[in-house]
Amino acid sequence: MKIQPKQLKIIAIAFASVLALVILLATLAYNRREALFNLALQKAISKAKQDYGLNVKIKSAKLQGIRSVSFDDISIVPEQRDSLLYIHHLQLGIKLLPLILGDIKLSHITLTQGKLNLVRKDSLANYDFLFRKKGSRKRSEINLSKTANNLLNQVLYKVPEVMNVKNFEIKFKDKIGTINFYTSTATIIDNQVSSTIYLNKKQAIWHVAGSVYPSKKQLNLALFADGRPVELPYIQQKTGLKLSFDTIRTQMKKVSHSGSDLIIAGSWAVKNLLINHPKVAANNVVVAHASIDASMRFEKKAIGLDSTSVIYVNNVAVNPFIRYTLSPNKIYELKLHTKFIDAQRLFDAFPRGMFESLDGMQVAGRLQYQLNLYLDSTQPDSVQFSSSLNQTDFRILKWGKVNLKKINSAFTYTPYERGKPMRDILIAPENPNFTPIDTISAYLKNALLTAEDPSFFSHHGFVEAAIRKSIATNFEKQAFKRGASTISMQLVKNVYLNRQKTLARKIEEMLLVWLIENEHLSSKKRLFEVYLNLIEWGPNVYGITEASRFYFAKQPSNLSLGESIFLASIVPRPKSGLRFFEPDGHLRTTLRGYFKLIGGLMAKRGTVPSDNNAYGFYDVRLKESLRHIPSSGSDSTKVDLEDEGDLFEPIL
Repeated sequence: MKIQPKQLKIIAIAFASVLALVILLATLAYNRREALFNLALQKAISKAKQDYGLNVKIKSAKLQGIRSVSFDDISIVPEQRDSLLYIHHLQLGIKLLPLILGDIKLSHITLTQGKLNLVRKDSLANYDFLFRKKGSRKRSEINLSKTANNLLNQVLYKVPEVMNVKNFEIKFKDKIGTINFYTSTATIIDNQVSSTIYLNKKQAIWHVAGSVYPSKKQLNLALFADGRPVELPYIQQKTGLKLSFDTIRTQMKKVSHSGSDLIIAGSWAVKNLLINHPKVAANNVVVAHASIDASMRFEKKAIGLDSTSVIYVNNVAVNPFIRYTLSPNKIYELKLHTKFIDAQRLFDAFPRGMFESLDGMQVAGRLQYQLNLYLDSTQPDSVQFSSSLNQTDFRILKWGKVNLKKINSAFTYTPYERGKPMRDILIAPENPNFTPIDTISAYLKNALLTAEDPSFFSHHGFVEAAIRKSIATNFEKQAFKRGASTISMQLVKNVYLNRQKTLARKIEEMLLVWLIENEHLSSKKRLFEVYLNLIEWGPNVYGITEASRFYFAKQPSNLSLGESIFLASIVPRPKSGLRFFEPDGHLRTTLRGYFKLIGGLMAKRGTVPSDNNAYGFYDVRLKESLRHIPSSGSDSTKVDLEDEGDLFEPIL
C-alpha cells in the first residue's frame, strides 16, 4: 500500500508530538529528580521499618547525574537487636537502559569503610528479619526452573563492571565463638576480580582471584591462602568437622535453556582437601585432587545433575546422575557409572587415610562400577537398588597392611568393648573353646543362617534385596532401624577392621568383602566356621562353645532346636540374652512369635519338620545357676520385642 504525502505528514506530526512530550516529561523528571529520589528513599526507609523492623539512617544521599547515587554514613539497626550494618561511604552506578525496562543493574560500586555485624544470641539474631514472612500470601505453584533463573539473574545483576571496596569487615558471633573477615581491598577492574581477606585479625590471609563476566553469565574464581591451607576453625568448633584445602575453584561456563528447563554448565575443583570427623573416618582423610564438570538442569518440578557430568577423584572419572523431583511425589534418583579402568589406578585414587587395610596393596586387571537407586517417597517398598563392581582379569599381587588370607589359618581375635580390648581369643583348634563346624549342631547352623543370612552359601558377599528392604525401612522410619549386613560383612568387620562406626569403615568393609568373595580367598565353610567361633553371644561371651555353656551348660553339638533358635535371636543384641527368661528359666512369651517365624522359615527350607508347638519354644530352659538373676537393664521384668524394630526379622 502506497502512503500518500498527506498521510506521511500526519505521521510525522504525531511522532514529533510524542517525542516532544517524552522530552518534556524527561526534562521535568530530571529537574525534579532530587525531590523524586528523596521521596523514593523515604518510602524505602519507611517500608524497611514497617515490614522488617529495621531502623535505617542515612546522613546524606545525593544523586550524581542520572545514573549514580552517593550515600554517606549509612546505619541499619533492627529493633531490639545489635547493630547490623554501617557504611561510611557508598556510591552506586546504575545502568540506564535496564532501569527503564524495570531491572536494576549495577555499573559500579565504590565502598569505603564498612562493617557487617551478624549476631546470634540463643534463638534470636539481628538478621532473622531475612526469614520473616510478610503477611499472608497466596501460595503459587512452584517452578524451580523459573525460580533458579530469576535468582541467578538477580545475583548477576548486582555484580558491577567496576568495584572498589576498601576496609570492609564482616563479623559473626554466636555462643560457639566469633569469626571475623576483613578486606583492605576488593576490586573488579576489566572483569578481573582481586581481594585479600584477613581471617580473625591476620590469623590467616586468604585471597580471591579470577574473572567475572555478568552479561555473559560467566565467572571463574579461586580461593587460596598465603603459605598454608585454607582452614575453617569455626566449622570445626560448631560441628566437629576439621576441613581444609589448598585451593578451591568454581567456574560457571554457560547458562542456557532447553525448552522451559534452565541448564547451568560449570565446574568445581579442590586441591589437597583434608577432612576429619569422627563419623567420616578415624584419621585425616586427604584427597589430593577432586573436581566435577557439572551440567545442572533445573526443571519446573525437579532439579538434577545430568549424566554428562563427570566427577574426578585423583584422576579416576565417575559419571553421576542425580535427580530430585519435588512434586507431585518426592522422587530420589542416583546413578554412578565408571568405564573399565586399570585396577591399580583405582586403588591409588583412594583418598589417603580412608582405607588403612588397603594401604600398599598392589593389584592387576581392570574394574568397573555401577550403582542405581530410585526411590519414590510414596512407595518406599518399591525402591530400586543395584550395585556392582565388575572385573576383568583382576588379581591381588601384593597385600597391603592386612593379609586377607589370614582367616584361613590360626589367628588371634581381640574383641573390643567401648573402645577397650576385652581379651585375646585364639581362633584355632589349640583353643579348647574352638569348635569345628562339623561338630556344631545342625539346628544352630540352620537357625543362624535363616535369621542372619539365608543365602550365605550362594551370594557373593551382598544381598541386594536386603539392601532394598533396609533402604525402604530406614526411609519410612526416618532413622537407621534396619541394616543389611551379611555374615561375610559381619565377619570382615570383626576380623579385619576396627569397631569405629564411620563412613570410611563401612565402605572399607564392603571393599574387603568384595575382595574376599570375588577372589575366593577363603571357602564359605571356613568363613562360617570362624564366624560361629568369634561372634558375641552375651557379656564377655564369645563363640558358640562359650554361648552353649553359658546359657545351657551344653556342648554346641547337643543344642536343641529351641535352644538354637534362641541363640540365633540374640545375635543382633547379645547383651540382652538374659532379659528373655522368666525367673524360673523359661522363655518369656513375647519371644514365641519369633520362634514361629524362624521355625516356619526353617521348615520351608526343609531343614526341620513343620511344628505346631512353636519349634521348641516351650522346651528351652536357662541353666539353673543363672536363674533369678536380674538383667542389667533398669527394668529387668519387662521385655518389649516391638521396641527392637526389624532386628527380629531375618535378613531375607
